[in-house]
Amino acid sequence: MSVTVPDAPARIRTNRFSAFVHRTKEAGGLVVQPRMGFAELPVMREGLLGVRGARATSAGTITLDSYTRVNDHDSAREALRTGADLNGFPLVAHGPDATRRMLEGVAGEDFPIQVRHGSALPYPLFEAMVAADIDATEGGPVSYCLPYSRAPLTEAVDAWARCCELLAAQDRQIHLESFGGCMLGQLCPPSLLVALSVLEALFFAEHGLHSISLSYAQQTSSAQDLEALAALRRLAGERLGDLDWHVVLYTYMGVYPRTPVGSFRILEDSARLAIRSGTERLIVKTPAEAFRIPTVNENVDALEFAAYVAADEALHGQPEPPTETGLYEEARMLVDSTLALAPTVGQALVRAFSLGHLDVPFCLHRDNANKSRAYVDARGLLRWAEPGAMPLAMDRTAGRKPLSAQGLIEMLGYNERRFDREQLTRVPQWSLT
Repeated sequence: MSVTVPDAPARIRTNRFSAFVHRTKEAGGLVVQPRMGFAELPVMREGLLGVRGARATSAGTITLDSYTRVNDHDSAREALRTGADLNGFPLVAHGPDATRRMLEGVAGEDFPIQVRHGSALPYPLFEAMVAADIDATEGGPVSYCLPYSRAPLTEAVDAWARCCELLAAQDRQIHLESFGGCMLGQLCPPSLLVALSVLEALFFAEHGLHSISLSYAQQTSSAQDLEALAALRRLAGERLGDLDWHVVLYTYMGVYPRTPVGSFRILEDSARLAIRSGTERLIVKTPAEAFRIPTVNENVDALEFAAYVAADEALHGQPEPPTETGLYEEARMLVDSTLALAPTVGQALVRAFSLGHLDVPFCLHRDNANKSRAYVDARGLLRWAEPGAMPLAMDRTAGRKPLSAQGLIEMLGYNERRFDREQLTRVPQWSLT
């Protein structure tokens, strides 16, 4: 199937979130952004003001709570009434009028706001966000279904089609970021992450959206990540035509270093990777990530640290050669062969997962075959061990043993070991063979 990307409107950068990102990039900077959400309106406002005042070019984030993500808005309202803890902002329970008042004097052209949520069926969230005049959101029919939901993929695809059409129908542009490059956060080889990000972006475009970003999550090798980000940017340039798009990088989303030194080192690596790869926006993490929800000050510290490292890299960084593993060709093949399965992107995604043609390793959702497997090699590269039914060319000469439970645990802790133990003790790099 050949996807026809809709013609872009004459004023392609009317969305202030995207316009802010592009202005920053054109000035040689990097937009940094936290993942932050608080239940009470005054606390959420205070957090956003703290981020806006950081010594960094930052965008604001409103991360929603777990009840809101699954559309249990009555429980969110009850938690607000009783003062029970919520792990984010209950957008629907507060309502758009209260949210709009909370954002007065905070959000603007130089400080746009993005809602982050994790919902497979987000239509009520999108309605509230649109009514509250919020600039941007994120997710996707695959990336917010398979890891986080028991909803059938067909139901998620239908829901996200309606959500995209809701955003596209607004007089103002609303930005939508694919979360496809962050599937499960770890142990998903980069070619599949790149392919899923591009496929979700094409799904958004197919349903009328013109302002899009594509994501990628930092993995276990900066050289491989450079290759992946170059492949993502190349495919986006080829497939999204004249649409308004940019790339967002996530600081590592897996098992996080537990020491302050280790956590700041992995954040430093992601900030330098963002600059080396030409990435426009970086989602940061804090040293508190391994233990609890970060405070406002901890988020601000992480933003300022990332901004400082990025500026240093831009001035003094040394080029790092990417790997050359054919990652672009593999991702392009996954995109093209998926699109050939059905007349629309949504139908193609559903059919691809039903056939195991797309298969996220270690993902337990019932619509994912879970036959593919990955491993971290001796150089720290994330590689395919078993392709399942995916049309991947595999090297069967390595003679790898079947992955054990202990081997999986060790792989999950790869970056924790690398940045905690090695940075503190200076021992040789741990590797899994």
